[in-house]
Amino acid sequence: MATQTSEVNLQSTLTCPECGHVAEETMPTDACQWFYECKSCHTVLKPLEGDCCVYCSYGTVKCPPIQEGGSCCG
Repeated sequence: MATQTSEVNLQSTLTCPECGHVAEETMPTDACQWFYECKSCHTVLKPLEGDCCVYCSYGTVKCPPIQEGGSCCG
């Protein structure tokens, strides 16, 4: 039973710009994630200028609202 023509991918791999640690994470569908603490060096990541969340800045997959063709949680 398909509800949409394109599936939203909730898995994204975040890469810490400070230490290079890579973590597979599940993105929330009900809120934007503006902060993410690296599990290795504990640096708190914030979105880069022009991005709406940490997944759009550091992840391999953009956040669900962007995947759906909309704007982010703004």
